[in-house]
Amino acid sequence: MKSETLDVKKFQDQQLKDELASLQKKLFDLRSQTVTEKVKDTSQFAKTRRNIARLNTELRTRQLASKK
Repeated sequence: MKSETLDVKKFQDQQLKDELASLQKKLFDLRSQTVTEKVKDTSQFAKTRRNIARLNTELRTRQLASKK
């Protein structure tokens, strides 16, 4: 991920799914680091959750559009 915000409309479906899996793993890793108190930038939680929401929204929008 090059920037903090993603332009998800440019991604293909498989890229969206791959990026979603990557971000979910990153969020899990951040939570694990919280337990060991190694997280320095806590704003990463919110940024990662927002990007996950962006990806899920785009996937759902595409899913609904394909049904029409």
